Amino acid sequence: MMLEQILGAALMLLFLVDIFLTVLYARAGTGLLAPYWNRAMWMLLRAAAKLFRKRYGAALSLAGPLIVVLLIGFWALGLTTGAALVIQPELGIAVRPSSGESTTDFVTALLVAGNSLSIVGGGGYSPHSTGTRILFLVNSLIGASVLSLVLSYLVQVYSALRERNALALKVDLMTDGSGDAAKMLALLMPGGDSSNATSQLGNLVGSLAATKEAHHFYPLLFYFRFEEPFYAVSRLSSVLLDLATLIETALDRQKYRTFVDSAPVTSLRRGAVLLLGTLDRNFPTANDAADAVSDIERAQRSYASAAETLARAGIAVRPEGIERYVVARREWEPLARRVAPTLGYAMDEVDRTGQN
Repeated sequence: MMLEQILGAALMLLFLVDIFLTVLYARAGTGLLAPYWNRAMWMLLRAAAKLFRKRYGAALSLAGPLIVVLLIGFWALGLTTGAALVIQPELGIAVRPSSGESTTDFVTALLVAGNSLSIVGGGGYSPHSTGTRILFLVNSLIGASVLSLVLSYLVQVYSALRERNALALKVDLMTDGSGDAAKMLALLMPGGDSSNATSQLGNLVGSLAATKEAHHFYPLLFYFRFEEPFYAVSRLSSVLLDLATLIETALDRQKYRTFVDSAPVTSLRRGAVLLLGTLDRNFPTANDAADAVSDIERAQRSYASAAETLARAGIAVRPEGIERYVVARREWEPLARRVAPTLGYAMDEVDRTGQN
């Protein structure tokens, strides 16, 4: 075996391992090539979207589908190039056309390799030795297997994307389209009655856990950005985190102790932090350059606005809860602030507290 063929086999193995880690092992950040390729394509597409200025959001919403297409093309090109390096030394000898003169250039090798990854002996060239027959058979099995795996993977990605969007829309509807956690809490507790709030939050926790795991299993979800801000992961996570924070710090503990200490409230906060943390660790997020003083002032204004909204809804509020609210909010807000700008959203689109 020639050095060129060894390099070709190694290249094919590298791409097959990358496909295995991305599709079958399915853990965020575990691929050998795909994570870096996807990030590079995201940066390139994001820079291109900025050229559209006012249509920046709409242009960037194409990035997710384009990255899917580019990733498939990247894998296909890598496997084809590797197979071509293996096949080229055999052209005109063990791999010949059924009629006519045999060419031995690399473009012909790419053509033969591409066809051998889909159908044995396609393109007019066929193997004429035991070794090349086995090579063509292996190539066809690799091509068919990779195609099936990738198609199945894409079905799962888009299914997870639909579930994520359904959760985001549900959260937005529960805030009456305001994106304000205080409004959501007021609707969950009409007249101060928390009897049904626990079960409703429990349903949200299940969807939130599924969304978090989907981003862990299918990192391509990171790159699907929608023009409507309420679909943003940073926004739905911020609303749920602010909701849990308000429940734990603002509600009268003596009156709502059972609700405040319930598992869904704790799970909602932890689940949203885990979701933002997954994106923060595995996505090229922005640096957090916020001013601590302005953060405190904004949190204080948010609490005052929320307390007013809850009081109007007949919900007993603790005025002294503002200090605990500010401390709790500063624990998770930087996560949202790092994720949101990278996906092309401004913080006033993500954090709608007190804006309605």
